[in-house]
Amino acid sequence: MNKGLIALAFGGMAIGMTEFTMMGILPDIAKDLDIEIPQAAHLIALYALGVVVGAPTLVLISGKYPPKTVLMALMLMFVVFNGLFSIAPNSFTLEISRFASGLPHGAFFGVGSVVATNLAKKGKEAQAIATMFTGMTLANLIGVPLGTYIGHHYSWRLTYGIISLLGLITFLALMFWMPKISSNSKGNLLHQLKYFKRGQAWLLIAIISIGTGGLFAWISYIAPLVTKVSGVAEDRVPLIMVLVGLGMFFGNIIGGKAADAMSPTKATIACFSSMAICLVVVHFTAHIHSMAYIMAFITGVISFSVGSPIQMMLIQNAKGAETFAASAGQASFNMGNTMGAYLGGIPITMGFAYDTPVLVGVGMATIGVGLTISFLMTQKKKL
Repeated sequence: MNKGLIALAFGGMAIGMTEFTMMGILPDIAKDLDIEIPQAAHLIALYALGVVVGAPTLVLISGKYPPKTVLMALMLMFVVFNGLFSIAPNSFTLEISRFASGLPHGAFFGVGSVVATNLAKKGKEAQAIATMFTGMTLANLIGVPLGTYIGHHYSWRLTYGIISLLGLITFLALMFWMPKISSNSKGNLLHQLKYFKRGQAWLLIAIISIGTGGLFAWISYIAPLVTKVSGVAEDRVPLIMVLVGLGMFFGNIIGGKAADAMSPTKATIACFSSMAICLVVVHFTAHIHSMAYIMAFITGVISFSVGSPIQMMLIQNAKGAETFAASAGQASFNMGNTMGAYLGGIPITMGFAYDTPVLVGVGMATIGVGLTISFLMTQKKKL
């Protein structure tokens, strides 16, 4: 395998750990800082806000520099801000460093996606992107459970110190393994921003922000779903999350192969359709104890298969602004994170059971299907 792709996968794992480990160690952070858990939960939203702000901004600023240099600079930011987060003495500095640690996230995946396509063999571009995202799936499979365990039994600060160290390893891997690739950007900010003048750009943003919300309407409430509805013991929730991570690992690979085989747009339609159907099954089988384990894996496979096809859609439909488009896609993905979690929580606040957020996810994934079909129709009209 290309060593440059392995370096990108290291980055994906580091970023995946810093984003998703937070969900498992919120009580530990709250106890350590003597704050309430809802206040500690602001750290999740602040990270997502950092991604949304940093993704397009950093890509625009760094567009004229070689991709290898940009990736190394972004990972250096990752190391510094996660390191500061691990030693922050109070909630204010904790929140500032958490927001800052989200800044390089989207830009790294945006630049990395374009670099991966350049490193790939012809016809294998989506699979190369999937290799980069394999790091994030491994984070959910191995890194997040391990980081949560360390946070619970030792210190959450140690967890984020280790995450910062993983970022440093990624920095070194990029330095020694990533080949030099010339920048495709003209370095013109106005030229990059013209991407938003295209109707297809906004349609793609809507597809990602709404369609991927189906995933987050499910996973944001998976713990109370399996414990309160399926009857899974609380100490078995980590096993559920491992099964989700394992499913994501395989789903990422499947999605990359599907995008190369049938076109990214058609693969996205298939993935969102499968997601909607799968979430319906989750809702109607949630009361069956054994199905909680089975559907955790299956839903992980299906929900994460859409990542690589969507990245390829962005790159293929943003001539002259590929990196900017790919990074904007990461910002949109985090908007989907926020929307899915928020909308999924509404039926719970209205008194409905914990198996109802997945129905919100069904609706969001279905809208994603409709929007992607509309996008496909606009492509056909151009031919």
